Amino acid sequence: MEYRVIKENDLFLTTNPNGDIPHNNPTGLGLFTKDTRYLSRMEFRINGKQPVLLTSQADENFLMTFLLTNVPGDASEKLPLWRESIELKRTRFIYDGVLYESATFTNYYPKELEFEFSSQFDADFNDMFIVRGFLGGKVGVKRQPAYETGKLTLNYESADEVARETRIQWDSSETKYEECGIVHFLIKLAPRDSKTICFFIVPFHNGVGAIPLPIDEARHLLEQSYVSWNKQTTQLSSDSPILSRLYYQGVQDMRVLLTDLGFGTFPVAGLPWYAVPFGRDSLIAALQMLAVNPQVARGTLLTMAHYQATKIEEWRDEQPGKIMHEIRYGELANTNQIPFTPYFGSVDATPLFLLLLAEYFDWTEDILLVEQLMPQLEKALDWIDIYGDEDKDSFVEYHLKSSKGIANQGWKDSADSIVHEDGSYAKAPIALVEVQGYVYQAKTKLAPILRLLGKTILADKLELEAALMKESFESAFWMEDHKFYAIALDENKKQVRSITSNPGHALMSGLMDPARAVHVAKRLVAKDMFSGYGIRTMSDQSAGYNPMSYHDGSVWPHDNSMCLLGLSSNGFHEEANQVIEGLMKSVAGFEHYRLPELFCGYSADHGMPVPYPVACSPQAWAAGTPLVFMQVMLGIKPDAINKSIFLNPSLPKGVNELTIDNLYVAQGRLSLTIKRQSNGTLTIDISANSTGYRIESGQSTAAVYS
Repeated sequence: MEYRVIKENDLFLTTNPNGDIPHNNPTGLGLFTKDTRYLSRMEFRINGKQPVLLTSQADENFLMTFLLTNVPGDASEKLPLWRESIELKRTRFIYDGVLYESATFTNYYPKELEFEFSSQFDADFNDMFIVRGFLGGKVGVKRQPAYETGKLTLNYESADEVARETRIQWDSSETKYEECGIVHFLIKLAPRDSKTICFFIVPFHNGVGAIPLPIDEARHLLEQSYVSWNKQTTQLSSDSPILSRLYYQGVQDMRVLLTDLGFGTFPVAGLPWYAVPFGRDSLIAALQMLAVNPQVARGTLLTMAHYQATKIEEWRDEQPGKIMHEIRYGELANTNQIPFTPYFGSVDATPLFLLLLAEYFDWTEDILLVEQLMPQLEKALDWIDIYGDEDKDSFVEYHLKSSKGIANQGWKDSADSIVHEDGSYAKAPIALVEVQGYVYQAKTKLAPILRLLGKTILADKLELEAALMKESFESAFWMEDHKFYAIALDENKKQVRSITSNPGHALMSGLMDPARAVHVAKRLVAKDMFSGYGIRTMSDQSAGYNPMSYHDGSVWPHDNSMCLLGLSSNGFHEEANQVIEGLMKSVAGFEHYRLPELFCGYSADHGMPVPYPVACSPQAWAAGTPLVFMQVMLGIKPDAINKSIFLNPSLPKGVNELTIDNLYVAQGRLSLTIKRQSNGTLTIDISANSTGYRIESGQSTAAVYS
């Protein structure tokens, strides 16, 4: 799917490489907010003909530029043009609920030219689920556009009684209008002269919409917001241009994906299909961001806490204390034709909420947020014990109850993702291996924090439950013949014995037997699991393997990042470096050094990585993966209770010097440089430390000095 995309807060636009939204396009291009397409057509023409694309650029995520030229005219035209005589430069950005688009025409013909520029707009106001072709349903009726001088309004009478309209303004009065939404501009240009027409496109929801600013002012404010963002995030520089660019792109992509629903900024899942709050995706992306900007985790936690479930409702797979999976705001959700208001069909979002809160405390020492979220924390723990573990076997399982919900409720949520070694699909209730790791890690990490707050009884309870889980886990999940852990237990507590990446997530939890963790680390980078570009979701020796599939053999950067955190925390530096090197190698096949949501699992021996056809890009937890590289290379573990920072760095091939500035820990900043010496040892130079924490180092470093 080839497209260009920009986003700011809750408004995003996808177009073809020319910058247009073609009529009846099959790929779901458009201007979207609140899960509704507010612009389904936007086409620019010169003398009625589509301009030819010269180039389109999106080097800065918030600003997009398209350079086009005219096709040759013919004798039948009233105002024929010589070919390539007009340059059309389209520049667009989004700020504070307004899409700003400027069209600048420059005459490169040696004589004066007169031509017609036309722009055609339409909006179908389709729900995102309809745009994607997933569902139909009872919907409203589109009304005739309303035109007045300098302004066009597209209207919709909706089924959910929400008033939706798109208001389009422009700053040129030399126009005429056709009933089908076409606005015509007559343009005269002397040689080398230019003329710019600016468009201001604003979605209105129940009569509420933004007021456009002057375009230069809006652009300046947007650029300043990015300057502020970059000042607030940890900076990385390296002697590896690929690493430096990957990290920079990840930080910028994460900024694009931030949204604020009133509780602080958090990352939506990805563009174009998932520009909404997702429990699992947003929580993992925030976890990846902890070393870069922990305030993203704060906003994510507060947002998820606000939407925490309060009752039992099977339609939404809701149970008290559960953290949501996904929320939608469109017509189908508002009329209860789909259960996403929000929908709670996720088994891992609740333990990930607890895990992120515990990790956030270690990075920030923000005990006040833990206290503020104590009611939600206790309800989430209750959900794990009461509803997550209904059969009381110490493991958390999922079971679909909604008639329109998601059958598989872990991160591998496609219907064919939990597959036995004989090729049959596992039936729920299903206990996923990584979920047990999340639960164990959350409970063991929260216990000492709760003791700080005087919650001794609850802390003791969590440690006892974690110990019981650890006791049961090995016999239930370990496959002695494979020297690996099963992906899951099925409805009969039978192991689902496919070899997958899922146990890699559990590595970071401390749940695994240390001797067996060695086998897991080595298998993750063995030939059947490691493509050369990254860890596959499934071994190429397993029955369900398919390199073109969504979850059964593809490579997901975020999946690799979770494995990396586990490899690093257990001291498996060689394996972690191999994974980083593979992912860094893969970016040569992707635009802007941007890791996509996923790519196919073909071996690197086949050449460049093979794209997955409908992968989101940018996508939050893919953008967060290079940020995890930094954390893993440092081998950093902050400890808020003991006021210490542990460093155990390891650098992959091609990286011999790594400088980190303004890394947030506690209420201060840490800046340091890691260097590989000629004898292979690593040194740490601490250039700034205002954290108040003592620095400890692992055996891989020769010295720590300031």
